[in-house]
Amino acid sequence: MVYDVAVVGSGFSAIAETANLLRLLPPSASIAVVGDDPGFGRGTAYRTELHVHRLNVPAGRMSIFADEPDNFVDWLRDQKRGVPQDGFASRDDFGRYLRDRLASLLRNRDNRPALHFIKAKATACDQCSPGSVVFQLDNGSILQASNVVLCLGVGNANVPADLSGVKGSMRERIVANPWRLGWLSHVEPSQTVCILGSGLTMVDQVLALRAHGHRGPIHVLSRRGRVSHAHATEKVSPVAPELPAARDISILLRSLRKQVSVGAPWRGVMDGLRPMTQGLWQDLSKAQRSRFLRHALAWWNIHRHRLAPDVASQLGTLIGDGTVTVHKGYLQTVTETENRLHLSFQPRDGKGINRIEADWVVNCTGMERAGIAHSPLLRQMRRDGLIAADELGLGINVDGKSQVVDCNGNVQVGLYAVGALTAGRFWEITAVPDIRVQARDVASLISAHLKG
Repeated sequence: MVYDVAVVGSGFSAIAETANLLRLLPPSASIAVVGDDPGFGRGTAYRTELHVHRLNVPAGRMSIFADEPDNFVDWLRDQKRGVPQDGFASRDDFGRYLRDRLASLLRNRDNRPALHFIKAKATACDQCSPGSVVFQLDNGSILQASNVVLCLGVGNANVPADLSGVKGSMRERIVANPWRLGWLSHVEPSQTVCILGSGLTMVDQVLALRAHGHRGPIHVLSRRGRVSHAHATEKVSPVAPELPAARDISILLRSLRKQVSVGAPWRGVMDGLRPMTQGLWQDLSKAQRSRFLRHALAWWNIHRHRLAPDVASQLGTLIGDGTVTVHKGYLQTVTETENRLHLSFQPRDGKGINRIEADWVVNCTGMERAGIAHSPLLRQMRRDGLIAADELGLGINVDGKSQVVDCNGNVQVGLYAVGALTAGRFWEITAVPDIRVQARDVASLISAHLKG
C-alpha cells in the first residue's frame, strides 16, 4: 500500500501533526504513523506520572490546536482538574489530554482519513523523489508514501566527561537519562546526589527526588550555575518590544535591556517578543546567530523558559536551606573510590579545581543540539545526501514551509520536518505553541496538494 502521508516519530510533534492531518485531509486520504514508542504522543516530557512535574507554560497556551486556544483548558475543566487558564497543569495531565484528543478524532470513523499505526522504527530511506518516499522498517517491511513528515525530535546530550574510570555497579549510579524514572526507587533517603545541568530538567528531578522521600544533599553543577526565573504570580500582559532597525545581536539586547530599565516588566517584554522571535532569528546573519548561541543563550533560557511560581518557590526553599547547592564550573572528571563517585570541576573563575563527592550522578544537561546523531535513519539520510545539517548544527535544513532541503540545496518535494529538527531555520520551535502552528501549516500544505 502507498500511503498519502507517513508521519515518522512518536513524540509531541508526531501527535500534533497526526491530529492536524486527521482534521484537514479529505476522508479519502490515508495516513501511516510509524514509531515504536508505546506512549505515542507523550514523548519524554509528558509521560511522567509524577504530579510534581508541571508544565512551564500556562494552560491557556497549551492547546494542541492553534485555532482552538481553549481546548486544553476546556479538557481540564471537564476532567475537574481545577486548573485555570493562567495556571500550570501537570505534565501527566497534558499527556493524557493529547491521547484523549487523538482518540476523539479517531472515533469519527465516517468522516476522516484512514489511519494506520505501524509499531516499528524507520531505519533507512531507500528512495526520496517527488510523490514517492520509501523507507525500510526494523520489522523487515517497506513503507511507501507520497508525503512524509519527519517528527524525530532530538536525543539526550551525553555526560560531558570521560566515564571510563567508573565501572561495574558504580556505573549504574550514573543516570544517563533521568526520564527513565526507575532509578529514583534505588536512591536511599540520605544519599548525596549530584545533578549535571541547572535547567528545567534539573528542577523536575529535584522535585521527583523529594516526592520519593529523598532528604539528602543535592549538588547542581553547570557551566554558569543559572536557574530559570519564575513566572509572575499574577498575570503579566505582553509588552511590544522596542526594537531597533539594526539586526545586530548586541544592539538588539541593549535595546531590550533599556526598555526594561525604564519600567517595562521584563516578563511582558519577553512575552511580547515571542511572536517576533522566528522572524528576528531569520533576519540575523550566521555570525550573529553564532554569537547569540555562544554568549546569550544561557540568559535567554532562564528568562524565556520560566518555572511555575509554586515550583520556583519549592526550589528556592531547598536552595535557601542548603539542601540544594548550585555550583558553576566545568566538569573535568568522574571517578570512583570506595563506593562513591568523585567529580572534579574547574570553577568558572578558573581558580583551581573543586570536588564533589556523591552517591549518584544524574545527567540533566538537556538535549543534544544537533538533531541527527541520535537517529540511525537521519544519519543514513545525511550520508546519502537526502538531508543536510543546518550550518549551526541545530537540526536539519528546511525551507520556510518546513520542506526538507538536501545536501545540494534542493527542496525535497513531499518531505517535511516538524519540531526541534527545524530549530536551525525557526529557532523558537520546541514549545507547544510553536509546534502546533507548524504542524497545522504542514498539514494544510499536504491537504492542498492532495486536493489538487
